[in-house]
Amino acid sequence: LFFSFMGLNFLGCKKESDQSVKLSASQKTYKWKMVTTWPPHFPVLGEGADKLAKWVDQMSNGRLKITVFGGGELVPPLGVFDAVSSGTVEMGHGASYYWAGKVPAAQFFASVPFGLNAQSMNAWLYSGGGLKLWEEIYKPFNLKPFPAGNTGVQMGGWFNKEISSLDDLKGLKMRMPGLGGKVLAKAGGTPILVAGGEIYTNLDRGVIDATEWVGPFHDLKMGFYKAAKYYYYPGWHEPGTTLELMINTKAWGKLPPDLQAIVEAATYKANMWMISEFEAKNNANLQTLVEKHKVKLRKFPDSVIDGLKKLSTQVLEEMASKDPTSKKVYESFKKFKKNISAWNDMSESPYQNIIMK
Repeated sequence: LFFSFMGLNFLGCKKESDQSVKLSASQKTYKWKMVTTWPPHFPVLGEGADKLAKWVDQMSNGRLKITVFGGGELVPPLGVFDAVSSGTVEMGHGASYYWAGKVPAAQFFASVPFGLNAQSMNAWLYSGGGLKLWEEIYKPFNLKPFPAGNTGVQMGGWFNKEISSLDDLKGLKMRMPGLGGKVLAKAGGTPILVAGGEIYTNLDRGVIDATEWVGPFHDLKMGFYKAAKYYYYPGWHEPGTTLELMINTKAWGKLPPDLQAIVEAATYKANMWMISEFEAKNNANLQTLVEKHKVKLRKFPDSVIDGLKKLSTQVLEEMASKDPTSKKVYESFKKFKKNISAWNDMSESPYQNIIMK
């Protein structure tokens, strides 16, 4: 009886101890830093990072507080990857194609020229194995990635001359990151990676001849119409660009499961909020650019689009042949695109043709 009583007493103490540990974990607060590639509180993109931090704070009842730093406030805009990877800060917000020099395959998780739109990118990432591959290639860098926004289909860019043929791209210095930049280089242009806050000055001073950014809502605010005459569409290079939240894996591992779930839920919300903002506001701002500021809106000629599409395939195939990781991701992306394109041919495309009549 004595030993039986002592055993029960021990078990009782253990349960109380476990409950105490859980209670302690549920009361612990965490203070994290998030650095971004965007200027401080930049419309939609920077706002998305701000809102994500606010939502985490609200859902966790203040247990996880995130201070957001715009590009240059704590680290340079393009220093986000290294800052989070090293553990200098816990989180970063940006776009994965900015890290092409460190992780070539990362570009697939932002946008692929003539690739997937926002809806299809989400389908590939969340339900088609894309996110698992993304986690796999970021793991060696102590990073855990999450989709945390999308721009939707972008515009083709701002130019100071008309683009009538592929030859017009030769020698052109254009701000264009990621795989789109590699296609531009294949066409004879010079892609230049410039952080968002520096684009207008570079375009205005002639450091670059052309630029792409996002779409009418942003481009109007950035004032590009003051520095370039022609505004081209469609955004062949970025048909649905995913933005990322990256978290240092050691910091992530220290969070209790409920806070991890809250952070993940906030990324889903940020992803939906951002694409909704762009979709809701782009057309009205496009009309302002055309009607008020007399921007010369142009569609890329079919011959230019056809040529860029062929060059894009070459770039992707060459990249896959040189880097095993890129090949693995590319094969997944290509297979998913083929599958979802077949469905879109019977769903999205016919519907668009109907409503356009």
